[in-house]
Amino acid sequence: MYDWIVIGAGITGACLAYELSQQGLKVLLLEKDETPNNATIYSYGGLAYWSGTDNLTRTLGGEGIELHRNLAQELDGDTEFRDLDLVLTIDRQNDPETIVHYYDRFAITPELLSVNDACILEPLLNPNAISGALKLPHGHIHPQKTTNAYLRAFERNNGVIICDRVIDFLRQGDDVVGVKTQTDVYHADNTVVCGGGLSRSLLQQANIEIANYYTHAQLILTPPLDFELGTIVMPAVQQRFILEAKAKELTTEDWNPPYDMATRAILDPGAVQFMDGRICMGQISAIAPNPQAKLNPFTAEAEIRQQVSNILPLLEDIPGTCHSCLVAFNNQAIALVGNLADTKGIYLFSGFTSTLVFAPVLARRFARWISGKEDRVIEELQSVINH
Repeated sequence: MYDWIVIGAGITGACLAYELSQQGLKVLLLEKDETPNNATIYSYGGLAYWSGTDNLTRTLGGEGIELHRNLAQELDGDTEFRDLDLVLTIDRQNDPETIVHYYDRFAITPELLSVNDACILEPLLNPNAISGALKLPHGHIHPQKTTNAYLRAFERNNGVIICDRVIDFLRQGDDVVGVKTQTDVYHADNTVVCGGGLSRSLLQQANIEIANYYTHAQLILTPPLDFELGTIVMPAVQQRFILEAKAKELTTEDWNPPYDMATRAILDPGAVQFMDGRICMGQISAIAPNPQAKLNPFTAEAEIRQQVSNILPLLEDIPGTCHSCLVAFNNQAIALVGNLADTKGIYLFSGFTSTLVFAPVLARRFARWISGKEDRVIEELQSVINH
């Protein structure tokens, strides 16, 4: 018998399991894959702590970057945290002065760079493809190493990790009292779903409908390379947020079987290099309500290479493999955190707008909140989740 079962060992599940164990709770973490294959693995690793637009997101952004600056020491594990400039490229046909004003609403406003200055900062840029760029301070981590550091610290706190797929929830009347997996059953006072893009379909098994959606992300990962990309490069106008906004037009039925809606896809060309020399570049984001939808990796790779190489020509022919994963989002709040559908014993921790910045902070706040500490942020998110 556990105090908490956490479903999913990506960055969200790992940090939440750790923080719960920090409160002296008996915690079981269930992960379906022995080898991780999720949004954490394929994340750029960027920490956009500058992007807060109101008191809440600015507060959490500040807390988030401070947490990451000290996290490796706390967890006694390498997260590869570093400060790394973010270069937001402005398309040649766009006016830089118009684009920069869009960023006036953020906690930290960017520096507008000329084409020449942008290429001095990031020599791999193609000067003929841009009309300028925006420079912002940015944090960067290795997402899977950070997750692994959380998991090892969790185990040192006597947390239990089992690789098994959850297939159903255990009920006692209307309450959720644990889970059934492919091989066993586990009982707990509380169960929290941290399944990212799979959270929606998993909770449907408990007859709980949530506004937790997902895009199918496709990107290219390379082996270690012997040249250096000195910044994170992304477009100043990102189509992914526009695509997610369009999801508000979809109905609940669109997201449920038989999944009749056609796929909508966009591509935001960008790239980042990790400390071991590997490069992650992409990305295509597609809305296809079927979580098992198969998108063509060959077409995706060709499109990514074509658009990224327009900005960063040296990346056109580098070796690499196209991967895909689900990326959760929601259209209600910065995250879906709290008890679900007034059903005792079942919680959600998913749908973050800025996962690597917000999830660790909200995991800490949530764990302290359920242990009795007042937290207006968690209470606010709890009030939204079932609205």
